[in-house]
Amino acid sequence: MAVKLRLARRGAKKSPFYHVVATDSRNPRDGRFNEEIGTYDPNFSPAKITLKQDRLDHWLKMGAKPSATVAQIIRQAKKTAAQPAR
Repeated sequence: MAVKLRLARRGAKKSPFYHVVATDSRNPRDGRFNEEIGTYDPNFSPAKITLKQDRLDHWLKMGAKPSATVAQIIRQAKKTAAQPAR
């Protein structure tokens, strides 16, 4: 089973909201998933990102491959977490 970390779309028309999920690569985008590991809300500037870091690390250690978009979201989340609060 090839596990992928990818986005599952939720929210209304023209107002997207996404869950970052760990799922089998053969499942459809909004289909069954193993675990929800975070959220991504692009409706804000900057976008709101919440990730369960321990679960993200678990899935990456288990060999899950993030999609290109999720990899970018992970980099953004780490960058904002590294910046000191003002």
